[in-house]
Amino acid sequence: MLRTAGDLKGVTIEAMDGDIGSVQDLYFDDHTWTVRYLVVDTGTWLPGRQVLISPFAFQVVPGASRLRTSLTKEQVKGSPSIDTDRPVDRQREIAFSQYYGYPYYWVGPYRWGDLAYPTLPIAVPQPGALEQELLAHQREDTDPHLRSARDVMGYYIHATDGDLGHVEDFLVDAETWAIRYCIVDTRNWLPGRKVLVSPEWIQRVSWEESKVYVDLSKRHIEDAPEFDPSVPLGREHEERLYTHLGRAKYWEREPRTPEGKANGKT
Repeated sequence: MLRTAGDLKGVTIEAMDGDIGSVQDLYFDDHTWTVRYLVVDTGTWLPGRQVLISPFAFQVVPGASRLRTSLTKEQVKGSPSIDTDRPVDRQREIAFSQYYGYPYYWVGPYRWGDLAYPTLPIAVPQPGALEQELLAHQREDTDPHLRSARDVMGYYIHATDGDLGHVEDFLVDAETWAIRYCIVDTRNWLPGRKVLVSPEWIQRVSWEESKVYVDLSKRHIEDAPEFDPSVPLGREHEERLYTHLGRAKYWEREPRTPEGKANGKT
């Protein structure tokens, strides 16, 4: 199931003993383009405070208007604070993971460390295991490269032969929390038409210029299947898109869910 990042904004987040607040933003890492945290405004419960909620906290595939977590309000209240005006650095992520007992998503062979998707059961870490794991990987790049989905909406998409349009929204996989597509509004080139661009087709991003460069031509995009945001994206549309562009299909090469279905299958 794929849903837009825009649809997640304002969604109520529930603890096991009451509401926590509502989603204000998504933080994704720009290496795998995976949503790592939901930024939740706690409203009148904890006035003036925002907290991070990890996809590890959700025990089921996200629903429509409310997302229930396995957390208590007391856990959330005591969680490490964040400053949304400053980048979330790795030390803050380590403190967050240790507090909740989550594995390090950046250590391991899969999108979520040792897990292919965050709703799988999490092994209880042994005393000192997290510290040992960190020491074993201390020479790796420790910059998390987290980006705000809200900030990236509006970035220009640049093809190999000119501008395509701008990022209007993202389609997020409800199982893996991967950003599967940027929804591109081509109004200045093909008025009224929206197309999908996978992060896998991105050559580079100029964060300073707010521009995304993709290895596709404008002709590739012009002839690709049009995306209608009022209709849920089905696998048939994805099949046509990937076949048209001659690209490898992510659902054929990623780990499969416990039910035996490829991630993202609708």
